[in-house]
Amino acid sequence: MHSQFNRHLPVKGTYNIRDLGGYTAGDSRTQWRRILRADGLHRLDAEGMDNLVSEGVTTVIDLRHEGELATQPNPFSANPAVAYHNVSLFDQLAPEPGESGDVLLELYKLALTTRQPAIAEVLTIIAEAPEGTVLFHCTAGKDRTGIVSALLLSLAGVEAGLIVEDYALTSQMIAPMVEEIIANAAERGADIESFRPLLASEPSTMHATIAHLEENYGTAVAYLERIGLPAAVIDRLRNRLLGEAS
Repeated sequence: MHSQFNRHLPVKGTYNIRDLGGYTAGDSRTQWRRILRADGLHRLDAEGMDNLVSEGVTTVIDLRHEGELATQPNPFSANPAVAYHNVSLFDQLAPEPGESGDVLLELYKLALTTRQPAIAEVLTIIAEAPEGTVLFHCTAGKDRTGIVSALLLSLAGVEAGLIVEDYALTSQMIAPMVEEIIANAAERGADIESFRPLLASEPSTMHATIAHLEENYGTAVAYLERIGLPAAVIDRLRNRLLGEAS
C-alpha cells in the first residue's frame, strides 16, 4: 500500500523539510506527518507558514542560538497558529577534529555528552506537544536536526542503515543553499576553507555517531534514560512516531 506522502515537503522559502514517517521500524513503520525535520524557516512568508500549518504543523522547535535568531528571525515566533519553542542545541560548541579527523563526528559526540539537558528539553517538548505535527529545525537541517532525528528514529526501532540514509539525504537537499550559507559565514569572518567541510553529511559520520552512542550508552532508550527522560516521556515519544492515528 503506497502512502500519499513524500519524504520531502516542498515549501517555498525552504530546501530541506523532510518527514520522518514511512521508515520500517521492526514490525511497524514510522507514521507520516507526526514529525518533520527542517532547515531554516527565516525565508518563509505568510503563504509558506500557512502551507505548513495546513500540513498539520502545530509545534515548531527552533534549535538555533540567539545570534542566529537575531540575524535570521523565525517568523513562527510571532505566529499564534503554532506553539513556538527555542532551544539552543549546540550553543557555542567548538570541537577539534580529533583522532578521527572528522570534525562533525567530534561535534556530534561532544553534543551528546555536554548538551544533554538541551537534548532532553527538545525531546520532552516533542513528546508532550499537542495533537498535530511537530517540526524541528536548525539552519541547514543537518547537524542539530540530524542528532535529534537519529535519536528519534533509533528509539522507534529504525535500523542504523536507514538512519544513516536519512542523514546523508541532506547533501542533495541543501545543495542549492550551500553558497548562501558560505556567504553568511564569510560575513561573520569565518575561514571559508575550514568552514566548507562542516557542510558535509557523509554516511560515515552518522555511522560513527551511532557506533559511539551504542558503545557508550548501549541503546537510544538507555541514552534517553541517562539524560533524565522518565519512562512515560520515552513512551510518549515512541508512540508519537509509531502509534496508530486516532
